[in-house]
Amino acid sequence: MSSDQDHLKETDTEERFAFKKEEQAAVRSDKGLTEEVVRLISEDKDEPEWMLERRLRALEHYQNMPLPTDWPGQPDLTELDIEEIVPYIRPDVDKREGADSWDDLPEDIQDTFEKLGIPEAERKALSGVGAQYESEVVYQNMQEQWEEKGVVFCNMDEAVQEHEDLVKEYFMTSCVPPSDNKFAALHGAVWSGGSFVYVPEDVTVEMPVQAYFRMNSEGMGQFEHTLIIAEEGSEVHYIEGCSAPKYGSHNLHSGGVEVFVGEDAHVQYSTVQNWSKNTYNLNTKRALVEAGGRMEWVSGSMGSKATMLYPCSVLKGRGASTNNITIAFAGEGQNIDTGAKVYHNAPKTNSTIESKSISKDGGRTNYRGLVHISDGAVDSSTSVECDALMFDNESTSDTMPYMEINEDRVDVAHEATVGKIGDEDVFYLQSRGLDDDDAKQMIVSGFIEPITEELPIEYAVELNRLIELEMEGSLG
Repeated sequence: MSSDQDHLKETDTEERFAFKKEEQAAVRSDKGLTEEVVRLISEDKDEPEWMLERRLRALEHYQNMPLPTDWPGQPDLTELDIEEIVPYIRPDVDKREGADSWDDLPEDIQDTFEKLGIPEAERKALSGVGAQYESEVVYQNMQEQWEEKGVVFCNMDEAVQEHEDLVKEYFMTSCVPPSDNKFAALHGAVWSGGSFVYVPEDVTVEMPVQAYFRMNSEGMGQFEHTLIIAEEGSEVHYIEGCSAPKYGSHNLHSGGVEVFVGEDAHVQYSTVQNWSKNTYNLNTKRALVEAGGRMEWVSGSMGSKATMLYPCSVLKGRGASTNNITIAFAGEGQNIDTGAKVYHNAPKTNSTIESKSISKDGGRTNYRGLVHISDGAVDSSTSVECDALMFDNESTSDTMPYMEINEDRVDVAHEATVGKIGDEDVFYLQSRGLDDDDAKQMIVSGFIEPITEELPIEYAVELNRLIELEMEGSLG
């Protein structure tokens, strides 16, 4: 690694994320969403007929479903023109299944991920590392000790070929069907890349599995699919990072995440998303949790023009539980709409939702959540806590909790606080030698600490640094 790259990684978070490369594509689809584009993607990937059929069914759903436009206070999607988005760009990489080593990658892709710190993460001995560039996973690696225990970590395109039975059973069938919403249907038609994780019964993957998704080209869409299957008694922590440079035209990220948590299994899914301010970030993420299973979502979202992100957990069996922690940051011209959905469909299920949001320079954050407790889900409990911090009178923050309680014998709690950074707090810290900016950054760091303490140290440091840059108005 060059000394310049070392310097970038150590000192300049802004440049690490803001740089861009000239596009070098082996295959580039036309703009828009048509049957011809869908068939091109499937043919280029040499997919089995059943996957093409699923793509075409998803396309039908997409064509018959309206955009969500009537939600109270939702982000404005009128500037998003799907017909101007390029849904598929395969970078010019020799090996379609991904390179075996970094040395096999083209120099420009190596340079991109070196600056983003992906090789560094691998050298820190994570369980596995994957990297996606545009629409293709260009590198994937899994430590041998986990492969020997039957753990699978590969890209989704490879999983369709090598683990067809599992993918055919779980892919967009019971967890996130394409009929769920407009963007799930869009995703089902043109999905490309993403991660496949399979953990056998009673296996604990003791170190995190990491994936990174990078959009480099202008006016493109990225539609990676993540499928995690954790069998009974297993445990795994999956972490992803996302970024894109700023261009004059809009980009679209519409990923799909499906997590299957077996009985007494434990899955943590963490994501730090730093999109540019021309990116619409519209995702569908859901977990099905069996009896005694536990699902944890940890999300940090910032940078995009508009985000609509609501991880959902369906608690199917007795004693299943979920914990959702979210941090959102909105600056000038940004509308970050985040939250969580939980369905309590069995007795003694438990859920907690903790949302932290920060807005400045007229930005808007919103918590939009749903907790549903079904009839018969006795002795279940839920707790929702939403805290919002604003820097000025132009910024806004809203809380839109929705609760459907169909059972009497349950515990339900909701708490929300909204406030500005207090002058007295800033003055106190200034009296201890900090200037105004450092004082405000310290207050924000303390405010988001419940989020960062759930992340590995390198991600927590990165999240804090990104928020500092947003506070300085340096990104996007």
